[in-house]
Amino acid sequence: RVERGRSAAMAGSIYRWRIAAQLSSVLEMPPDNVIKSIHAVPVSKKRQSADFQFSVSSVLGGSKKSDIQLQTQRLAEQLKCDDVISEISTGDGRINFTINRELLVKSVLQQVFKDGSEYGIKSELFTGLPRRKILIEFSSPNIAKKFHVGHLRSTIIGHFIANLKEAIGHHVTRINYLGDWGMQFGLLGAGFQQFGSEEKLKSNPLRHLVEVYIEANKAAEEDKTIKKMAQDFFKKLEACEEEALSLWQRFRDVSIEEYVRMYQRLGVYFDEYSGESFYQEKCQEVLKVLDGKGLLKKTEEGTGIVYHSEKGDQSYSAVMRSDGTSLYITRDIAAAIDRMDKYDPDTMIYVTDKSQISHFQNLFQILKLLGHKWAERCQHVPFGRVQGMKTRKGDVVFLEDVLDEACSMVLERMASTKSLVTDFFVGITIWTKTMLRLSLFLPT
Repeated sequence: RVERGRSAAMAGSIYRWRIAAQLSSVLEMPPDNVIKSIHAVPVSKKRQSADFQFSVSSVLGGSKKSDIQLQTQRLAEQLKCDDVISEISTGDGRINFTINRELLVKSVLQQVFKDGSEYGIKSELFTGLPRRKILIEFSSPNIAKKFHVGHLRSTIIGHFIANLKEAIGHHVTRINYLGDWGMQFGLLGAGFQQFGSEEKLKSNPLRHLVEVYIEANKAAEEDKTIKKMAQDFFKKLEACEEEALSLWQRFRDVSIEEYVRMYQRLGVYFDEYSGESFYQEKCQEVLKVLDGKGLLKKTEEGTGIVYHSEKGDQSYSAVMRSDGTSLYITRDIAAAIDRMDKYDPDTMIYVTDKSQISHFQNLFQILKLLGHKWAERCQHVPFGRVQGMKTRKGDVVFLEDVLDEACSMVLERMASTKSLVTDFFVGITIWTKTMLRLSLFLPT
């Protein structure tokens, strides 16, 4: 009778109700009061454990530990194994229940086939979960760089978190915050003017821009005039000079076009393509507010800095170059404020590699110093870096090449087999191994 009307519940939840039915009969309590104290036991590889535990003290509280243990033993003796419960035992103030394994496997598989992609989401464990607005920034490659395996982790992890939050009922906004501003684009712009080819840019844009970027980096190490040209180009960008801005816009457009194609191959999508460039003007507003609150200080060289504490802590973040141009963290401050104004999320999540842990700690601290209490709702989800990926030195493995190779291997293996079923499993196996190799690249 307890299970009637609960067809949407997961198999595990159904078993909790079966256990609650027995307990409620013995304790003379409504099942709804009992089930709150029945919890699933985490699976352990080291030892075999029960499937569910009932905390006796949470229902019969107020007694001494010895009395609780006695009550636990007496209560367990009144319970019986049946076609669902195969074993009942006691622990420290707990009653342990083990479910009939054959029935458990059968019912779980039936539920999986019935619910399909929604398996696990319909559990009553989520029914009381408050619905939140979640904003997630992930992937965020730098434009004018071909998508390589170093970008994959943030993309896959962020997409997974977004799917998970969305599946349990939250409203999720997915943002791809492109690295499309900064001194590296001064170097790329100056480099293209020196080493670029219009013909190559049209035929294979991103691969050619990577070649230009590598060559410009090498040249800048040997010739200081290249570095000066890069600084001048970026100043022109910040001043919105037409020629520099037009070239930068071309780089951005061809980059997004290729990224969208790559995301489609991965099954990843975004609600908004944003970028650092969007906030270069808003950075000036941020600097004015910091200055107005007495937070903006100047070094002897003219660099604008903000101390992380008003109580004598000497650690600080640079928020403005001596020539007045903005920095990465300044644009992130402007972006965070803009997103809160636009979306008003309950939680704002950033998914990047662990090298940016201190950056986000400083970002959140500066937001607090500005008086934004919502900074407490900002989270950074870090992950291990992919080894050996340095675009400026040419040490990269392009994701498209790896995916193409995986597809070729699948087709080759399938062509050598005769069974359609074998074809399917061979294809799935190769593809899965390839994606695991990509997403689990050795972290530093």
